[in-house]
Order: sequence, then structure tokens, then C-alpha cells
Amino acid sequence: MAQPKYTRLDQRRSSSSYCSTVTFVVFVALCLVGVWMMTSSSITPEQNSEVSQDSKSGVPEVEKTNEVTDNNESNQFEDRPGDLPDDAAKGDVDSKQGENNTTDTEDNTKVPNGELKTEDESQSETDGEKNTADGSEENSRQGETNTDNGDGNNTEGRESGEENNKEKSESDESEKERESGEDEKKPEDSNEKTTEEKRDSQDKGDTETEGKLDQIENNNGTEETSWEKPEDGLTTDNSTDVFPAGAQAELLNETTTLNSTWKTQDSESKNEKDAQTTSDSKQQNSFSWKLCNTTAGPDYIPCLDNLEAIRNLKTTKHYEHRERHCPAEGPTCLVPPPEGYKRPVEWPKSREKIWYSNVPHTKLAELKGHQNWVKVSGEYLTFPGGGTQFKQGATHYIEFIEQCVPDIAWGKRSRVVLDIGCGVASFGGFLFDKDVITMSVAPKDEHEAQVQFALERGIPAISGVMGTTRLPFPGRVFDIVHCSRCRVPWHIEGGKLLLELNRLLRPGGFFVWSATPVYQKLDEDIEIWDAMTKLMKSMCWDMVSKQKDPVNKVGVATFRKPTSNECYNKRSQKEPSICLKSDDPNAAWYVPLQSCMHELPVEVSERGSQWPENWPARLEKTPYWLSSSQVGVYGKPAPEDFTADYEHWKHVVSKSYLNGVGISWSNVRNVMDMRSVYGGFAAALKDMDIWVMNVVPIDSPDTLPIIYERGLFGIYHDWCESFSTYPRSYDLLHADHLFSKLKTRCNITAVVAEVDRILRPEGKLIVRDNVETINQLEAFVKSLQWEVRLTFSKDKEGLLCVQKSKWRPTAVETLQYAV
Repeated sequence: MAQPKYTRLDQRRSSSSYCSTVTFVVFVALCLVGVWMMTSSSITPEQNSEVSQDSKSGVPEVEKTNEVTDNNESNQFEDRPGDLPDDAAKGDVDSKQGENNTTDTEDNTKVPNGELKTEDESQSETDGEKNTADGSEENSRQGETNTDNGDGNNTEGRESGEENNKEKSESDESEKERESGEDEKKPEDSNEKTTEEKRDSQDKGDTETEGKLDQIENNNGTEETSWEKPEDGLTTDNSTDVFPAGAQAELLNETTTLNSTWKTQDSESKNEKDAQTTSDSKQQNSFSWKLCNTTAGPDYIPCLDNLEAIRNLKTTKHYEHRERHCPAEGPTCLVPPPEGYKRPVEWPKSREKIWYSNVPHTKLAELKGHQNWVKVSGEYLTFPGGGTQFKQGATHYIEFIEQCVPDIAWGKRSRVVLDIGCGVASFGGFLFDKDVITMSVAPKDEHEAQVQFALERGIPAISGVMGTTRLPFPGRVFDIVHCSRCRVPWHIEGGKLLLELNRLLRPGGFFVWSATPVYQKLDEDIEIWDAMTKLMKSMCWDMVSKQKDPVNKVGVATFRKPTSNECYNKRSQKEPSICLKSDDPNAAWYVPLQSCMHELPVEVSERGSQWPENWPARLEKTPYWLSSSQVGVYGKPAPEDFTADYEHWKHVVSKSYLNGVGISWSNVRNVMDMRSVYGGFAAALKDMDIWVMNVVPIDSPDTLPIIYERGLFGIYHDWCESFSTYPRSYDLLHADHLFSKLKTRCNITAVVAEVDRILRPEGKLIVRDNVETINQLEAFVKSLQWEVRLTFSKDKEGLLCVQKSKWRPTAVETLQYAV
């Protein structure tokens, strides 16, 4: 009896143990599945979450390669999925890694593309993962304890565990749906941008890299993020580079002794700058542009067409009405184009013909057509290359001058020329064939649009007049000054105007004068010739040649400025007098003319005591008068600073500008560097068929003499005023850390309107500045409906490349002082 009873009890206990074991295994499996689901979801979506948070915050933690979106509220550059490396973009790989080891990412504080998380973000996510793991282990231990308590308790444990898993699964699924929604939006935006970029690239025929400087194609045909820092801070040769790395980056910091440094600009009055940026941003987003209604119409030059100021002049005897009279506040309206405006004819064809619709003026053709200045030929204005003094063409005239004075040596000894009263600038236009650059100057007068003709042809020129103030150039910089029947009364009032040329002419330089007094025998001509030769002798200028051209039937007289003060000291009459030593010959911004001569430099270390190297060696040659004891603009000894600047711009131009910013350089001829230092940007473009107007702002270190010394040219200017040029003059404007310096002293809206005025439709603007300024300018150009071709930021510095559109507003603003 005992045996059967014992057997039944044994069987009952065996069955209960077996069920408990099965239940325990199933429960543990469910727990493992739950743990796997929680840990895998905390790994894969975590990357998307981080990218999303960075995008929303608008504050990149490290260097990023991004484009600014059209959202006005976004001040920084958003990440795009296409910029991530392969291992970061492939979520399925991370999921598989999560199956094998769910704790691999617990100590990882990096996000895709090498971007670092903040300490708070990293700590928060690490704590969350630890809590998840701890909760899973606690549930597992609780399930094992409940199993030992019998069938009833085991059932309750299973239900409790399943309920907890269900709640966690629902939470994970909800989180996945939210993150999935965010992820789905990004590819759409990316696709839209890509489509627009492709369409713009096809329409404009520019390079394939427009708007995509953040990615390049290396020699193997694979894409890589171009702005990731290589090892040792060096940039590889096969990458496009906007900002230099390593030692070259030091060029971006100017010394406080000469000019405010970038670091100082970033730290001084930070709260005030932030407030201004916010205020300006609000103004830009709501700003409504209007067309300028002026008497000058499409040819409006604010500082030369201030009719109210001109009407109030007491006298115009000294051409005061042709000088600059800027309005109290720069205009913020936009100049309309002439009807039927077209993209200009490309150089060199533009030297011979331009579109009539772009400069629809025929007065010069009517007055000077017989002298081969300009003629109307259907829809073109043509330029046979002649002038009043060289009807048979400028080339013959140029060669005749060199035959008369072989020491001129065009393109070797003589490189930089000033042409006064240039007409349509054919003289300067054909000197390009001799490797000579010419600064052509003529007033905006009854000779309708002569400077505008020159610029439309692709020839350097500015609107200016020999009046009451000095021309905006430093002293002793031009190799040759030329006047071909320029109608300037050089001899009157003690020769004040000719003495201005003496200030500008380099010691040993030539003055080439071809006018009727040189070869005609009329009473007036003889009188002028006698007065001029007497004046030049008192200035110690030697006449080295006076000959008449048998072809053009005109005479050319050439005079040479002395190289020492010996002649000055031997004069019996000290007229003109020697200027006071306190008179700076380089001072030229609204400085009145003086009837005196500056002493010539005698020390070998002084600028002007030696003639520069022949062209093109002088371009790269460090000026002999730059001393190692001088501190350069960027803080190094001046000679090292000069060399480093040149290397810097050669690197930027070759690695970035020529290939990486989407510019079709065949459409570029007239270029302006709005804030030159040593002229390195222009020097780096020397092998291209372009010319560069180097502008040295009046509040910057005076480096313009260095620019001339190396065979380039430029001008002083204050960008709080308008530039002395016609609208639509330049194909490309380049501004290196200019706008951030202007914001504290100028109406930045007026500066942007001036940029719009002098830039041609479809012209390009390249700006390098701090990120805050780049964002502000981007808002401005978008309000002008310009196309943003590229944006880039690195170490709080930014690059912006935009293309001006043909858009003009319909609203009109009448400028009372200009009508």
C-alpha cells in the first residue's frame, strides 16, 4: 500500500518540477528578448536623435561641413545625411553590433562624422543605458525568485513580467515612430536641395561642384568629407580647401598694434555685437527693397550725382562739380538696369565691341566717331582702338612711345600706368598686350559714359577728376603717367595739378604727354608749351624725348622725374617749394592739393630710393624697404608676413576658388578685392585673363604702396560711402573680413546696396568673415533674391559665395538730393 502511494506522489512532484522549468525558460527568454529590444533601440535611434538635436540647437560642437538652409531662424549649418561616413550612415550595421554586444556604445561620446557630444548629453545617455540594464537585471532576478514560490506565484510573476515588457515595447515603438518621422523628413529636404542644385548647374553651365564645396572627389573617384581635419593639421593636396590649416591659419589673426585682431573682434563688446546681430537680422527679414528714382537713372553714382550738393557749390572753377559729394547717408535703394540689359560680351572680344543696350549712349559716337573712339554698329557699340591722338590704333601709338624712349620697356621696367583723361580707355586696353596694367581716370562729364564704356569693355577705370583734392592713390607708385590730349590745364596756379602727378610718379618714372602744344604752332599752343616746359624745369623734370609720329601726325613729349634731391637743392628759385616734412605724400583721402614737391628718398632702405624688379619678378619679390624690425599686419616680421600672405592666397585660390566654389571663370574679367592687405589675392590670380582692383579701406593698415611695388594697382576707399564707379562694373567682388569691421561704423544695409550697385547681374560675391557676419549677409542677399551658391564654416569663421540675380523690386524710392 505504501509503495503505490509513494509512486503517485513522486509522479505529481515530477510533473510540477517539469512545468516550473519550462515556465522559467520561457520567462527568461522573454526577458532576454525584452532586454535585447531595449538595448538595440537605445543604440540605433540614438544617432538619429543626436543629429536631430544638433540640427535643432543650431550650435555645432565641432567643425562641420554644412549648408545654411532657407529657414531664417537657422543661424548655423545643418548636417546632411550625405555628409556622414559610411559606418555612421548604415544603421543596420549598428543594430547587428547591438545584438552581439549591447554595451559597446556606453562609453562612446562621439556621434557620426567625428562630432563630439557635450558632456551633459553624454552623461545623460550613459545614465539612461545603465538604468535600462539595471532594470533588466532586477526583473530577471525577480522572475527567478517568483518561480521558486509555487505555481500561483509563478503565474503572477509571468503576468507581471509580460506586462512590464509590453509597456516598454510600446514606449520603444512610440519613440521609434517619432524618430522615424524626423528621419523621413531629412531625405526629402536633401533631395529637394539636390534637385535644385542640379537644375541650377544645368541652367548656368557652371562647374559640377556649385554649392557643394563640402564634398570633393579624390583621385580614386571616391567621395570624402573635404573639411575633416587631416592628421597633424595638414591639408592633403587632393582636397579643395577654403581655410588654410597649420601654420597658414595664423594669417587669419591680425595684430592689435596695426589693426584689430580676429580674436579681439570676437571678444570686444560681445553683448553689443549680439544685440546688433539680432536687431539687424530682424530688419533684414522684414526689409523691403525699392528702386532708386534719380535723374541719373541706370547710371546713378551716389557720390557723383548728388545734385543738391552740386547746386549749392559756390564755384565750379576747379571742377568741384565733378568731385565727390556723398549724401549724408548712403542710399539703401537699388539702381535699375537699362532696358534690355544683357550679360556683357566676354574678354577679349569685349575690347572691340559691347552691347549697345548695356550702355545706351551715342553722344561719344556722334562726337568722336571720326576719330575711331566708338561707333554704333547695329546692336553693338564698336571700338576700333583709336583715340584723338592715335586715330590709326592704340597699338601703333604704344609702340611708337617705346621707340622714342626705349627705357620705358613696356611690361618689364614699366608695369603700372596712370592714364589721365582716358576717354574710352583704349590706351589701357591695348597695354594689356604688353603685360602692363593701367589705372584709367576720367570725370563723369559731358563726354557721356566714357568710364562706363571702359568698364563694360573689361578695362580698368574709375570716375575721377583733377580738381581740388588729391587722387586716392599713395605717393611715388606709378611707373608712368600718361596724358593724351586730356584737356587738363597743368600749368595754371603754379602748376598745382602737375605737382599732383609729381606726387604720384615714382622717382625715375616718366610723364608721357601727347597734346596739341607738343606739335602745333598755334598761339595758344605755343603759350602753353612755354609755360609747361618752364614749370617742368623748375620741378627738375628732364625732357628725354619730343618726336612727331609720321603715321598719326601727332607729337609725343616724354619727361622724367629725378631720382635724387640734388637738382632741387641747386635751383636758384625755390619754386615750387619743398613740402614740409610733416606732409605725408601717402595721405590722399579728401586731402587738398598742395603747391609743393615732396623730397625724394635718399636712404637705401626708404621706399622709392630704388626701382622695383622688372616684371614679373617684382610680383613675388619682397619689397626691399620692408624691414624685419617692422611688424606685419598679421604679427610676423614684415618680410615673413608678406611671404606668408602670398603663400596663403595661392593655396586658397588654387585649392578652392578656381575649382571649388562653382565659378565659371571664363565669365569673369573685372574683379575687385574690397579689402586687400598685401595684394596676395590678386597676385594669386596673375595667370588668369583678369584684372583686380585692390581696395585698401581708409581704416586699415596702409599697405597700398606694397601692392603697387609688386606690379599691381589699387585705391583707397571708405566703404561707408559709394565707390567712384558706374553701376554694374564688376564681375566678381571679394571681401575678406570687411563686413564685420564695417558693422560698427557704417549702415550695413547701405553697404549691401552699394555691393548690389557695382556688381553685374549674375556676378559673384565671395565673403570670408566670422560666422555671425556670414549669417547676417546671407539673410541680406536672400532678401535680394540672390542665389546662395555655397556656405561653409570652420572654427567660427565662415565663407559665403553668392550670385547676384536679375531681380529688381517694383516699389520706387525717390532720392530728393539726386533729382
